[in-house]
Amino acid sequence: MNADPAGRTAAAGGADPEGADPAGVDQARRLARALFPDALAVVLAGSTAAGRAGATSDLDVAVLVKDGGETYRETIRFEGRVVELFVHTRAGLEELFAADVAARRGTLQSMYATGLVLLDVDGAAGRARARAETDLRKGPPAWDPQTVETKRYVLTDALDDLSDAGDRIERLAVAGVVLGAAAELLLEHHQAWSGGGKWLPRRLREADARRGGALLEGHLHLCESGDPGPMLDAVSEILDLVGGPLREGYRRTWHGVIESLALPGTASGAPASAAAGRG
Repeated sequence: MNADPAGRTAAAGGADPEGADPAGVDQARRLARALFPDALAVVLAGSTAAGRAGATSDLDVAVLVKDGGETYRETIRFEGRVVELFVHTRAGLEELFAADVAARRGTLQSMYATGLVLLDVDGAAGRARARAETDLRKGPPAWDPQTVETKRYVLTDALDDLSDAGDRIERLAVAGVVLGAAAELLLEHHQAWSGGGKWLPRRLREADARRGGALLEGHLHLCESGDPGPMLDAVSEILDLVGGPLREGYRRTWHGVIESLALPGTASGAPASAAAGRG
């Protein structure tokens, strides 16, 4: 195995980098030997590599295979443990990197840049990691002014709905929409990567600890108490960063798609990625 001096490498038979779960790392090695004996690179990512694994944590394993193989995502069970496999050829990896950049998540890039290298044949993992780190440094593509305007309009409309919501269940539902829309605009303002699920609060705190934290705390306060005040204040500050609320004066010509659902950063507008959901 060729070690990658710039990254975290778990050498066979040696000590693993500080923080990683040794049992999980060994299990991932056994999986790689059993299922991918001819792989060019194997990288263990996620909570096991970071030392945050819980009792039910799965293994997230990226596998670079030779040209002519398949590019796919698959969930399996290995030695009783759930494993998320992200398998790709070199051409497939390039396509997935491009898709994750367009989706503004950099999911697979993060796996290669911060994961634990278990196998690196002739520097394949090192090259993939270098490419991933370059993408991450560049950040996601900037939105054009029209996209920012539409996002402002969508958030303003949702914020008005939140202010007016009298039904407790409806208020919670609208608050989720407001959280997502405000997070998108704040992350775009900082040209920062986004994420889904548990990664969204992590990305927000990394990009803007004060404003992102206020947004998250406001959402939590609303969920616990029903009071939307702190969240309304946090979102208003975010809107002010990007041009303020937008209501009257907004206009779009119909071009065959619902623009607010087909914009970068939205679920329906994001390219399908084999790494989707691991953001």
